[in-house]
Amino acid sequence: MSELPAILGGTPIFQEKINIVRPVLPSLESMDADIESILQTGMVTKGRYLQAFEQALSEHLGVRHAVAVSSCTTGLMLVYRGLGLTGEVIVPSFTFMATVSALVWDGLTPVFTDVDPETTNLDPKAAEAAITPRTSAIVGVHNFGNPADIHELEALARRYNLKLIFDAAHGFGALYQGQPVGSRGDAQVFSLSPTKLLIAGEGGIVATNDDALAKYVRLGREYGNNGNYDSLFAGINARMPEFNALMGLRSLDLLEQAAQNRNETAALFQEGLGSLPGIDFQLVRTGNRNSYKDFSITINADSFGMHRDQLSEALEAENVDTRKYYYPPVHRQIAYRDYYQNRPLPNTNMLADNSLSLPIWSRMEESTALGICESIQRIQCHAQAIRSRIAQV
Repeated sequence: MSELPAILGGTPIFQEKINIVRPVLPSLESMDADIESILQTGMVTKGRYLQAFEQALSEHLGVRHAVAVSSCTTGLMLVYRGLGLTGEVIVPSFTFMATVSALVWDGLTPVFTDVDPETTNLDPKAAEAAITPRTSAIVGVHNFGNPADIHELEALARRYNLKLIFDAAHGFGALYQGQPVGSRGDAQVFSLSPTKLLIAGEGGIVATNDDALAKYVRLGREYGNNGNYDSLFAGINARMPEFNALMGLRSLDLLEQAAQNRNETAALFQEGLGSLPGIDFQLVRTGNRNSYKDFSITINADSFGMHRDQLSEALEAENVDTRKYYYPPVHRQIAYRDYYQNRPLPNTNMLADNSLSLPIWSRMEESTALGICESIQRIQCHAQAIRSRIAQV
């Protein structure tokens, strides 16, 4: 194998594309009898698999209610509305757009607030500084699966009598002080899409100990209809089909091993890349476990020798897929620029412009992880030549 990076004419480390994600799904054998049952009974929604899935997740998360919905986004929409939020809501901009889009759909004003540059999660001190008399809630995010500063945000919410919601889209497999994230705050909303550790195809889970909120979400996912077609409020169609609930139920059996495998892969990345200049890793607080839904590195161009975008282009030549999460950050996106109040967001902008997510799967082979490390190592060794090559194109 040539020591020359592929972008400079060398042989790529990988002959086939290493995708950013490769979902691990339940086997057909574990589902076929139940699929047959769904087809035979014709109960394709609101059946026994949905009930079993919700019960299993309630026990797993340690909450009174785990309500299955069609997506994390619809779950957030219903939670924001069900908690009666008004006015302003503090939210990070370094997050997926759905965290904010659900606020805007509910007529709320997002107040973009900076994150901790090491954890990449909402900074409690910045959140406190953003509170005004119009603030009704704080939304934290377990970014890339790294648990937010839950204790500090809970104390802040109590002190100012605010609601606290967590966008836990990346949260399945994450542990906060040894326990699954999901039971703290007023609600935590999870995603079950194919990029996650727990997969239902599509879908979301609202986890809460608030009986009234759980009732609202259950009605809200059915148009606000309590069964007599006399809607109590204007809800939406956010039901989870039986097939998705079944897939999620069987995927739950794979969750703990998936989280352990991803943490082992993350350790390989940290060992293989930790000695290179200009690469920083997401900080995981003591006692917590990152789900590593994504493995993100932050590139300091001056120290590393090239910008994040140049590294991404060089890795593409090695057949390594990458993502620039979250670029642009939400406050710089066309749909949400008008909500930005010019509050300084230096850490958000720095991460958005310099963060790069590497491929990570729940069953990634050690050789693949080591090959990605080797790709980055040899790219960094030829940084100057690569910069010149890219500049000429």
